[in-house]
Amino acid sequence: MSRSREAVKIVQTAGRQQLGEFAPDFARYNDDILFGEVWSKNDILPLKERCIVTISALVASGMVDSSLKYHLQNAKNNGITKEEMAEIITQLGFYGGWPKAWAAFNMAKEVYADESSATSATENESLENIMATSLFPVGGENVNYAQYFDGKSYLNMLSMAQVYVGNVTFEPGCRNHWHIHHADKGGGQILLVTAGRGYYQEWDKPAKELKAGDVVNIPANVKHWHGASPNSAFQHLAIEVPGENTSNEWCEPVEAGKYDMLL
Repeated sequence: MSRSREAVKIVQTAGRQQLGEFAPDFARYNDDILFGEVWSKNDILPLKERCIVTISALVASGMVDSSLKYHLQNAKNNGITKEEMAEIITQLGFYGGWPKAWAAFNMAKEVYADESSATSATENESLENIMATSLFPVGGENVNYAQYFDGKSYLNMLSMAQVYVGNVTFEPGCRNHWHIHHADKGGGQILLVTAGRGYYQEWDKPAKELKAGDVVNIPANVKHWHGASPNSAFQHLAIEVPGENTSNEWCEPVEAGKYDMLL
């Protein structure tokens, strides 16, 4: 059967990030060959089917660690539903081993935990509506930090004494770059979500959906990003936690291809 799908180049940097100095060849094989060539041949075998093959191999071999969780999240991002994943793992239980299926199900439940409360289109909010109904003043365009954001954001500092508190508003699709709040002691940040829908993600972990009322505690020295979903504006209060020798380090942008999978 012929396929007319356009190949999508998969960009992976985990190898170089984690093993670049210790095992540079392995890091290159992981990023440039496994993901850059094999996974990128989705014009031949679509990403959804590659996800099924990969998960089947990992579960059958008993690899129910962080690598499986990554590929479960990748499968979800590439359109495999909770119901489909349940069928896949059930099938694997008969051919790969029942205890392995149990372990895979426990991990899949975490990845698909938000499916039971899936967000409807009515929960997406426009930038205009958030600005009009904001509990705190929105402030002007965040020009001083624009170089660290993809998309337009707005910032109003509510407090500059005791603790810094800023009201940050993101247009749909806007997110900040990966960054780290460094501190020798204490430090970090707390996000109080007040409107819209967005995401928070720590390095090497799946992104978490955020809605009004959610609270995110960001430890010091943890690489992360946060911002709006692709189709909804987003707003949160950002509270800087006092600490010793604090500083912010801005890193690379969030990979557009992976971000666009967050609906």
